[in-house]
Amino acid sequence: MGRTSDARQRLMDAVLDLIWTGSYGATTIDLICDKAGVKKGSFYYYFESKADLTAAALDDSWAKIYRPIMDDLYSPSKDPCQRLKDHADYCYREQLEKYQACGHVLGCPLCTLGNEISTLEDHLREVVANILTLHHRYVESTLRQAASQGDIRCTNPTLTAKTLFLYWEGALAEARIKNNPDLLKNLWPSMQSLLGIAEPKARKHVHQAA
Repeated sequence: MGRTSDARQRLMDAVLDLIWTGSYGATTIDLICDKAGVKKGSFYYYFESKADLTAAALDDSWAKIYRPIMDDLYSPSKDPCQRLKDHADYCYREQLEKYQACGHVLGCPLCTLGNEISTLEDHLREVVANILTLHHRYVESTLRQAASQGDIRCTNPTLTAKTLFLYWEGALAEARIKNNPDLLKNLWPSMQSLLGIAEPKARKHVHQAA
């Protein structure tokens, strides 16, 4: 058995890495245990199944890794449009780093997994959907503030956030399919176009006109 103090965490780290660089279907319990350096008996001590492990790993990674990242990207101390730009830049950097490390653009781990298991694992699908909803809320809140300040023209922040998120995920999927991180370089300019974000001087004029 691996060290009881960190065996559970190593299993969670291993399954997410294997799924993101491969697929849920191809990730077996044997592969997870080998990567984590944990015996299979220890796996079943902590988790009932691969789906159980994956659900726990997703919740753990959101709480420990991605929520702090999102809190930083969408800090209220930043201008709303800067938050969106920072998120776009982060997406490009993350995908480029993965490409340089393993030779592949990996795309969004949540949507990649969700698409694969949506008709197979209802509980796991719900976990993915819930985390995506949390992502949406950051974007929606930011759009709502940007619209109230006159930085963008947006009468329905909820719908606009959904549209923006769908664009984001589509761009990540295309980059994964074509294995080309350069396709993500224009995330921010494309978002500006979708949101009607003007250049700084024009945005200042909007405030003055209001």
